[in-house]
Amino acid sequence: MSQVQTLEDIQNFKGKYPKQIWSLFFSEMWERFCFYGMRGMLVFFMIDQLNFDEGKANLQYGATQAFVYAFTFVGGLFADKILGFRKSLFWGGALMIVGSMILAYEPHTFFFTGIAFTVIGTGFFKPNISTMVGYLYKKGDSRTDAGFSLFYAGINLGALIGGYVCIAIGKGQLFSGLIEHEHRWNVAFGLAAFVMIISLINFHFTKRQLGPIGLQPKDVLKDGTQIDKPIWKEIVVYAVTLAMVPVIIQMIDNTQYTDYFMAIIGPATLLYLFYEMTKVTAAERKKLFAALIFILFSILFWGIYEQAGGSLSIFAAKNLSNTVLGIPLDPNGVNNSGGAFFIILLAPLLGLLWIWLSKKRAEPNTVVKFGLGFLLLGLGYYALFATRLFADAAGITSLDFFTIALLIITFGELCLSPIGLSIMTKLSTANLQGMMMGMWFLASAYGQYAAGIIGANMSSSKAGTSNLDSLIAYTDGYKELGVYAVVAGVLLILISPFIRKLMQEVK
Repeated sequence: MSQVQTLEDIQNFKGKYPKQIWSLFFSEMWERFCFYGMRGMLVFFMIDQLNFDEGKANLQYGATQAFVYAFTFVGGLFADKILGFRKSLFWGGALMIVGSMILAYEPHTFFFTGIAFTVIGTGFFKPNISTMVGYLYKKGDSRTDAGFSLFYAGINLGALIGGYVCIAIGKGQLFSGLIEHEHRWNVAFGLAAFVMIISLINFHFTKRQLGPIGLQPKDVLKDGTQIDKPIWKEIVVYAVTLAMVPVIIQMIDNTQYTDYFMAIIGPATLLYLFYEMTKVTAAERKKLFAALIFILFSILFWGIYEQAGGSLSIFAAKNLSNTVLGIPLDPNGVNNSGGAFFIILLAPLLGLLWIWLSKKRAEPNTVVKFGLGFLLLGLGYYALFATRLFADAAGITSLDFFTIALLIITFGELCLSPIGLSIMTKLSTANLQGMMMGMWFLASAYGQYAAGIIGANMSSSKAGTSNLDSLIAYTDGYKELGVYAVVAGVLLILISPFIRKLMQEVK
């Protein structure tokens, strides 16, 4: 009978990647199929099926995504203190399945109910599987960034398939001969539930390989004895999260409540972090301050990047042609999955590049990587602005050039997002791993929230105008966002020596 591996056994792996990363890779891949499939449908479904105007759809998209990432902080906190990463993952996955099944049953009537379940479920699933990836590596292991880059490829393999297939089924662009018109959206949402079930089955049958990683934390008595958590604490977590469902329904349906929530949760989280920082050493505190700088900059990054699910979804539906290199493709599907396609091609190669540069002692430090991410994001948004150069009199522009813009943006994302996951694990203390990963995703919540407001303002600026005027208004907005990204990238590179001092030995 095989013996369960210790943490040291797991971390002393040979080669480029630990074998356990593949289990987490596939569970995350199917969860991201579910998430990005849902994400890609939201704005189009609200406009096309629920008859929302573009501004309202953008705001409610931003609110939905903001709560998704805000709950990653809650999920990370409960995992650290009560559930452990594994139980949090299963609980979150189960809630996502329930939400997707509700939407599959009747998406028009129970839209916000289904969304509320998936919001909370994602909050419990997402940060904790990412944290378990971090535990596969020892502190200071130069292969960590490569591992997160590979894991990020798994995220985007799910995003590629789900991001294209779900919206294409809903719009009738895929399998229209097999699915009755009135059931297209039911099947699209139901597919998200099906793949989430696959994700949990995969994790269940491979979790033994993880050894002690992700197990429920113990309570420590005054004499140092460790005992199991009382079951009532676990039950309270489940009950509280279920009680939040009607609250989330109301807050997403009425976006002014989202404004109040976002005005409170960020400052409250920072205060709690500062409280936790009083319990650590001075050296650890400096690292946490460095992590906080990365978190704050990431808000701006995601506020710009996440136009993909909001204003760019509308732009794709109204202003893009339907061929790439002469191949007929749904423009919304390309918008939802194009970036993921490029990440799948580039992420493993970029991860190997970081390893090779590290061996040559020429790898850019994390701060410079972040700065490059912003510069490339800005260049990509300038390319989106340039799509107006290819527009015809009807306001339809080139899907080919739009796809080039996605490629540039993807390079920027690869310099920041997987590195961000990695750096949170490197800079966090052992007892704050889940919380800091949750804060990283909470920053994404603020970015998503800002993205919805930005998209709504862009749509408001062109109300009552022609399709060509709409294209001009949106591309003007993308140019302005490009400026902000470039300025942030330059600033990060300029202050990199200061941040590196805070990071100390962490690279």
